Amino acid sequence: MKLMNMNSTKTKRVILIVGPTAIGKTALSINIAKKLNTEIISCDSRQFYKELLIGAAPPSQKELTQIKHHFIHNLSVANNYNAGAFELDAMVKIEQLHKTKDTIIIVGGSGLYINAICKGFDKIPEIPDNIRRKINTQFKQKGITWLQEEVKKIDSAFFESCDTQNPQRLLRALEVHKATGEKLSSFKSETAKIRPFEIIKIGLTMDRELLYERIDTRVDKMIEKGLLKEVESLLPFQNKNALQTVGYKEIFSFYNNESTLEQAVENIKKNTRRFAKRQLTWFRKDKDIKWFEPYQIEEINKFISVSKL
Repeated sequence: MKLMNMNSTKTKRVILIVGPTAIGKTALSINIAKKLNTEIISCDSRQFYKELLIGAAPPSQKELTQIKHHFIHNLSVANNYNAGAFELDAMVKIEQLHKTKDTIIIVGGSGLYINAICKGFDKIPEIPDNIRRKINTQFKQKGITWLQEEVKKIDSAFFESCDTQNPQRLLRALEVHKATGEKLSSFKSETAKIRPFEIIKIGLTMDRELLYERIDTRVDKMIEKGLLKEVESLLPFQNKNALQTVGYKEIFSFYNNESTLEQAVENIKKNTRRFAKRQLTWFRKDKDIKWFEPYQIEEINKFISVSKL
């Protein structure tokens, strides 16, 4: 996808680095940012939250000091935030950075937030806290099957196109309907917004079994680093949308005596592998993405170089 900046003699660029969790997006983005003397915008919907220091696998402090990052630990889980709000914030930041940088790196595995930058959204109204709390309580009591059936009834178009195993997306659809009487699908832009920069998309992939091994190893390291204590500190916020996510909901189940610790850890690994598979399925639909394996640094840099106008 190449979107020209008609107001500049030199085209500004955004390089998107996407792919499944644990594949090496952070290391690659830092490598490229150093070569291009630029900065990185995170497009990972979990790394926004300052309390999620382990389970969201954000860049390490060492990595954060190597290259300037934006939208890392800039929110609290107590805040309500969504892809529509991110679009507005990200576009302001991109415009600001493009004043001094010709190219910006954007990295993440959250497809909806990547779309917010590439295509944009129509504005979705704020959801009152009482509606959000009520729906989250119902979900906790009745489970995901109930949630799936409710969303299918009120917005079949959204249900058919979304990840039906992702409660956060389903909760969002139900919240919007309860608050506005409108379908979430009705807020999606029919045509992509014109962006004043060129977009270059790089996707990372690898052998599925190797990726799953990396995921299992990462989960073990998270437990060693203190994921249990991190989740324990977040128990008062466990119904927040930001925490309806893999790595947290499983440990909440342990603390709520719904599973053993061994079961919780195994469920994190299993659900993370499923999440990675869904991420790849989502990104594979985008024909503008050029795919590489993480070790193909030279090939990736060559692709970026020839993409210059």
